Amino acid sequence: MRNGTNLYALDISGATFTKACGGPCTEGCVTLAQIGEDAWALGDSKRPDAQPLRFTTEELDAAGIDPARFGLGA
Repeated sequence: MRNGTNLYALDISGATFTKACGGPCTEGCVTLAQIGEDAWALGDSKRPDAQPLRFTTEELDAAGIDPARFGLGA
């Protein structure tokens, strides 16, 4: 992150995750939550107990993940 914040030090206990689905979502979906300015958590609805991975907006963009697909703004 620009200010040097450790993404994994951010508290995500109150984060609201949104699913992005290309279909009926019967198999599970990728979930995304904005957890801070320029900070995102990416989860898997099939594995709700797994710790979400965390990324900056720049990293999401490099991976081709668009928060708008989740109804979220960057």
